[in-house]
Amino acid sequence: MSGNDVYDLCVLGCGPAGFAGAMRALDFGKHVCIVEGAEIGGAGIMWGALASKTMWELAKDYAVAAKQDRGYQASGLTVDYCAVRRTVLQAAKEKQYQMLSQIETYSPRRWKGPGALTLKHGWGRFLSKTAVEIRSDDGKKEVIKARYFLIATGSRPRNFPHVLMDQCRVLNSDGILNLQRFPERMVIIGAGVIGCEYATIFSSFGQTKVYLVDRANRVIPYEDEDISTFVSDNLVRSGVQVIHSAQLREIIPRTEYQQVVLDFQDGHSEVIESDAVFISIGRTFERSGLGLEVLGLDTGSPGILKTDANCCVSDNIYAAGDLTHHPALVNIAEMEGRYAVKHMFGKNRWPLNYDNMSTVMFFYPAVAAIGLNEKGCRSRKIPYRAAYLSNVLCNRAIAMRATHGFVKILVTDDEQQRILGMRAAGPQVSSTIMSIAHFMDHGKGVLDVLKSVYPHPTITEGIEECLRMLLGKSIFKPHAFPDLLRLWRWHPETGVTVEERGDGNGQP
Repeated sequence: MSGNDVYDLCVLGCGPAGFAGAMRALDFGKHVCIVEGAEIGGAGIMWGALASKTMWELAKDYAVAAKQDRGYQASGLTVDYCAVRRTVLQAAKEKQYQMLSQIETYSPRRWKGPGALTLKHGWGRFLSKTAVEIRSDDGKKEVIKARYFLIATGSRPRNFPHVLMDQCRVLNSDGILNLQRFPERMVIIGAGVIGCEYATIFSSFGQTKVYLVDRANRVIPYEDEDISTFVSDNLVRSGVQVIHSAQLREIIPRTEYQQVVLDFQDGHSEVIESDAVFISIGRTFERSGLGLEVLGLDTGSPGILKTDANCCVSDNIYAAGDLTHHPALVNIAEMEGRYAVKHMFGKNRWPLNYDNMSTVMFFYPAVAAIGLNEKGCRSRKIPYRAAYLSNVLCNRAIAMRATHGFVKILVTDDEQQRILGMRAAGPQVSSTIMSIAHFMDHGKGVLDVLKSVYPHPTITEGIEECLRMLLGKSIFKPHAFPDLLRLWRWHPETGVTVEERGDGNGQP
């Protein structure tokens, strides 16, 4: 395209949302300009999901190798943070170059089919609703025009305003790979998903004493209490010291260490000596520099960029990913990026559905979630039944010597027993969660799911047995294993949880 041509779509940001949206536009034969000032892949590749999960896999493997209860014992087991860092960067670069390779394959220089992808390195700023100025790091400027724009510039870690983030001794997820060795002591501020994941990672390597600090009285506070307790107990078992109801006051730098001052809700304070402080208090959208004011958008309220049900901000301007008001997850970002493009070009067939968005929390063991939890059902006043099965009774988990985990399924309290949500913990949950997700998307009930025969021995058999229990025809009965199998129901009229026996009242 020449400098006077108008692109069909300009995408600002080449993270998960921007890349997925650009590829969907290519499917429609559109000419796309992708503008990225930092790393291709964004936080989803270079500093977030892929990088942290690579580190989690390495930590998990190390923890398994260090076990002494499996009939073997590894001798002389050591780990070097610089080697771990190289492996993580290698994984991130591998995915990054896959993305770059595809962009180059469909560049106007190479691709002679319909549409094309043009990558421009720099930072985009709106001049109008149809034009963006791109500023490169060397000061050069270029103006491009487009019919539609997709803002997918992502988010950045939220910082304390009074804490100096040097990304060496005080750091966030963007700076975790700046470490040159495992710190002997690390304080993690924030017990949400990211904080708990990194507490899991560093404690699993066994080189770092980890302190996990949060203002709430339990970790992962938006989940049901049984999930929070499960995660917290496993962190403690891994050597993490979990500190509740505390707020960071200040970090005092010393020559060889740092003093972390915590203020507790009961009025007392505590000082912890630490070699590294990891800040994990959420993420925020950085709107400065985008020129949103020329679009007539509200630039005063921080945090998010408001969109409608079609990911549209205003007229021909769309947004997707972390900068919207939905959870900052890669799968949501990709879904929104693709949907926004489908809508702008009139290709969408059904509305977005956030209700059945599955998530995985990479703790040890991992926890997966989809749909409503009990807190969600109660806040919406939905009557439900719940079934719980411990992995102690799952043959595959027994064979793996990984029985620390469970399945919890919620269904409507009616004849259909539609599946409302599931929480699962243990091995392979990142994959097994989808065995329920597909049925939820189609509004299916317990009987529909049980028409399938599950392979043996697999972790999914735990799901099968949990569903059978809701019909009163499970192979193992709650009455025989009251600590491992549970059934209960809740109704908004009474607000009371009622335990059930579940040992023979089902259908033949």
